[in-house]
Amino acid sequence: MRKIPTLFLRDPADMSRVTRQVHPDCQWVIDGEGRATRKYDGTCVMFDGEAWWARREVKRGKIAPPDFVQADHDEITGKTVGWEPVAQSSFSKAFTQASTAGLAQGTYELVGPKINGNPERYHEHTLIAHGITEVNVPRDYDGLATTLPLLPMEGVVWHHPDGRMTKLKGRDFPKPR
Repeated sequence: MRKIPTLFLRDPADMSRVTRQVHPDCQWVIDGEGRATRKYDGTCVMFDGEAWWARREVKRGKIAPPDFVQADHDEITGKTVGWEPVAQSSFSKAFTQASTAGLAQGTYELVGPKINGNPERYHEHTLIAHGITEVNVPRDYDGLATTLPLLPMEGVVWHHPDGRMTKLKGRDFPKPR
């Protein structure tokens, strides 16, 4: 899984916020292409058809865990993103409590009581397939800046028919003054 670009470029003075400038690889969203889906606040896991993997980020200067499979590297931040066997991840106990029966190959968000403080308010650990919950949101900066922070979800991931994706979180916008 490669890192998904954010719809708007980050503010160099505050990298936790976005600017009004559209990321050059994401103009297709502004142009009305693709479909918007809910971004759940959990942790990403993947079933490759044989084994389950947990998304793992390794910071600059740190050693990757055993059996780590690199997917992407960011030269600017020095972070490497990839997969580790879910059984050795910090989410292994929560993962074993979620049902995997009948789930197809693909990526999922693991949510529940022991994941990120449970912002999704699930009573049990649950796996949610990525890209299934479509949402209706604006596609312009002003509309998203006023709407997204008020919605009861982490953010949005847009899916283009050719496989491209982009994301945006409510907390990416500058705080209102």
